[in-house]
Amino acid sequence: MNFRNGLDSLLRPEASVLVLIDHQPYQLANLNSHDPHAVVNASTALAKSAKAFGVPTILTSVVADRGGLIFSQITDVFPGQEVIDRTFINTWQDKKVVDAVKATGRKQLIIAGLWTEICVAMPAIQALGEGWDVTVVTDASGGVSVEAHEVAIQRMIRAGANMMTWMAVAAEWQRDWARTEHAADLTEILKQHAAGSGIAYMWEQQLLNTPVPKSAA
Repeated sequence: MNFRNGLDSLLRPEASVLVLIDHQPYQLANLNSHDPHAVVNASTALAKSAKAFGVPTILTSVVADRGGLIFSQITDVFPGQEVIDRTFINTWQDKKVVDAVKATGRKQLIIAGLWTEICVAMPAIQALGEGWDVTVVTDASGGVSVEAHEVAIQRMIRAGANMMTWMAVAAEWQRDWARTEHAADLTEILKQHAAGSGIAYMWEQQLLNTPVPKSAA
């Protein structure tokens, strides 16, 4: 196995391309590895983070006329963008999707989708075999059972994939708070989608803006 380590292995927005796969009603209806609300939140946060950092994002569905449209929480982040609808279960066998990824010129391929054991594992494993640097965002993905999700993760790790959560991806793209270009956008995403961390930040802002009580005379 080739170990993924060293500074150059960390995600960089200028090298990243994101593919969001099959975040559709049919798949969500039988999502049992996670709280479905949490997966919608994480996938939306990931989409917003990609947009904030200028990371090209490909949206793809499978047989949408039966499985439903990609969640509006995601498509609203990219208004007017085409969603590539497939018949292939394995996204990486769909030439239109692969051509869209290659056209970005990026080499760090980031994938999230429903279900982990099928629609994420298949393209991740194929792309790894073709030499791509693949990261799977686990909390923006999910399977039909905890076992299905976890076995898929182990299978992809053995194939050489990197596993991260959406906040870890966003933090790696930011890397340095002195890089202020995207810091405000990221902070807003954390406020909206990072639960306790977002609430803590807003509380901190409240305290910093609270006048110091005047001492008694």
